[in-house]
Amino acid sequence: MQFAYHRSLGPMMGVLLGLAIIEMLVVHLVVVAWLGGWAALVIGMVDLSAVIGLVWLIRSFRRRPVTLRDGVLTLHAGYLQSIAVPVDQIAGLRATWDAAAIKDRGLLNLALIAWPSVVIDLKAPIAPRRGRQVRAVAHKLDDPAAFHAAIAALSRADGY
Repeated sequence: MQFAYHRSLGPMMGVLLGLAIIEMLVVHLVVVAWLGGWAALVIGMVDLSAVIGLVWLIRSFRRRPVTLRDGVLTLHAGYLQSIAVPVDQIAGLRATWDAAAIKDRGLLNLALIAWPSVVIDLKAPIAPRRGRQVRAVAHKLDDPAAFHAAIAALSRADGY
């Protein structure tokens, strides 16, 4: 089972990309006027690589959906970050959350620059590939109702 998030995160990341391109052009003009062509070329290459990275990230949203297969829920934020959660580690889905809950160090926010549409609480902390222990995961899914239904069906099937 797959759950998309590219329609929710893509437009916001597109705005960020547009701002990055505008910033790149303005900085390039200022550097040309202040430091000359060689400095502008070097800074332009750095800015161009950042823009290419943002485009690559936005395109990866469609290629790497959230998946629920073989007893594992795999949540992705494109190629940027992902976490695999065994279904038996899911304690439940939060009904409400606030900014303090999203800023909690034990919550992995895969919604990036968007407000999450689902928050998954875990029974025990999970350590992703790098970093801190994760006790909850937040994401911005295109169809959170379908996700809630799939998790509820799993809960009924497993008897909890």
